[in-house]
Formats: sequence, C-alpha cells, structure tokens
Amino acid sequence: MTAYLLPLTTTDDEQDRNASVALLPVGSFEQHGSFLPLATDTVIACTIAREIAAVHPVMLLPPVTVSCSHEHAAWPGTVSISAVTLYAVVRDIAESLRRSGIAKLVLVNGHGGNYVLGNVVQEAGGDMALFPTEPDWEAARSGGGAGEPGRRRHARR
Repeated sequence: MTAYLLPLTTTDDEQDRNASVALLPVGSFEQHGSFLPLATDTVIACTIAREIAAVHPVMLLPPVTVSCSHEHAAWPGTVSISAVTLYAVVRDIAESLRRSGIAKLVLVNGHGGNYVLGNVVQEAGGDMALFPTEPDWEAARSGGGAGEPGRRRHARR
C-alpha cells in the first residue's frame, strides 16, 4: 500500500497514461483473527487494483480503507462507516474525477460487507463498474479449494 503514498504530480505517470478510467480500491478495517492485519481486505483490493493498473491505462487511486464492517463490530479494532457514508464518498470521488476529465470509475472491492457498492454502481448509469463481482469471488474460492463461504471443507478419509 505504500505505493499510494508516493507524491504524484499532474505531469507524472497518471497523465502520461492518458487515463479515461480510474480504479478505486475499497477495503475495510476489521478483524481477521490474530494472524492477519485489520487492513487485510484493503491490501487485497489494492493488490488486485495494482495488477489491473499494470496492464491497463488507468488512474490508480489511493484506497478507501474504512467501510461497512458493522457485522464485525464485536471484535476489537474494527472500525466502520455507514453505507450512506460509503455511498457518498464513492459518489463524491466519481464527481471529482469527472470534473478532472475522467468519466469512468471502477470500484475494486475487497470486502464482502460493502453491499452498497452495487447500488452506487447501478445508479451511476454506466459510468461505474464493480470488480470483483460475486461470481468472480465464487470462482476464486472454488479455484483455491475453499468452497462456499462459511462452510468448512472436511478431508475425506
């Protein structure tokens, strides 16, 4: 995630790429057990976004780290914002990008609880997209041998 902290200017790489699409990684700040950092979902979203940006001429934005994690509120360290706030943040970012000449925004979501992102994309009239979608996550779980979320895989004897 430190790559996002590097100071860019309007004449740096982003302008040189002539981007008409921006990528916004959206993660969360929540518990993932004692073995993973609170920003795990943000790291995942940033990694996916960085890989997309490596092969497509897009503007890579810094991540939204705090999102809708109310379902994890009982665990220490979890920080959430409301769906209304996340919706407003994404819409404000999209509007700011439009004013600077970038009409399209792709939300790279790393957290399953950010359901509102589907709504903001739907209401954007084709100017936004969401990736990965639920079928993408299902394919990744299946490809990784993880099965359905919330279900444990049992070894056959």
